[in-house]
Amino acid sequence: MKYFDEKYFYVEISYVVVNKVICEMSQEGKSVAGTPVVGIEAETLVEQWARERPDLDPTPMGICADLWRAGDRVRAKVNENLARYSLDLPGCDVVFTLRRQGKDVSLSPSHLAKLMMLSSSATTNRLDRLEKKGLIERIADPNDRRALKVRLTAEGLALVEDMVVTHVATEAASLAKLSGAEREQLLALLAKIG
Repeated sequence: MKYFDEKYFYVEISYVVVNKVICEMSQEGKSVAGTPVVGIEAETLVEQWARERPDLDPTPMGICADLWRAGDRVRAKVNENLARYSLDLPGCDVVFTLRRQGKDVSLSPSHLAKLMMLSSSATTNRLDRLEKKGLIERIADPNDRRALKVRLTAEGLALVEDMVVTHVATEAASLAKLSGAEREQLLALLAKIG
């Protein structure tokens, strides 16, 4: 299906792929919390707005509503997995960002903030919480005595090594019903959004 957005160009959306993600990623008829879905479905939303405002094409509202719902379902599964490690998404973001730089790599707090696209104050809050848990440590920068570096502790590294496996498995399970070609198509479609 094609819709015309406010920037006046066409974006092709494949309902086959998007609907497959939305319908098959969660339990049938359940919200992410496991309670019955309350509210209107995207198709109903589009139909209602088309009836009420025939001068507008409400298709983008339905597509975006489905994307948000799919994102919420994936996020809920990821959060459920992270809870097993007593972490949340912000904490996971820090330890994963540190780990993917290399096992023994340390970063300045400002560089870490830049990689995570966060303010320095938001990064400091995350680092404080993780340091209290013993997952990261702040060490003196060997090249600048006034500066600090952040690195994973041995405990933090061990946790990340285990957690990344279950994290990838959780995300893979969310996409399990998509074929390889559908995954590639979904990536291509998502890259066009925005």
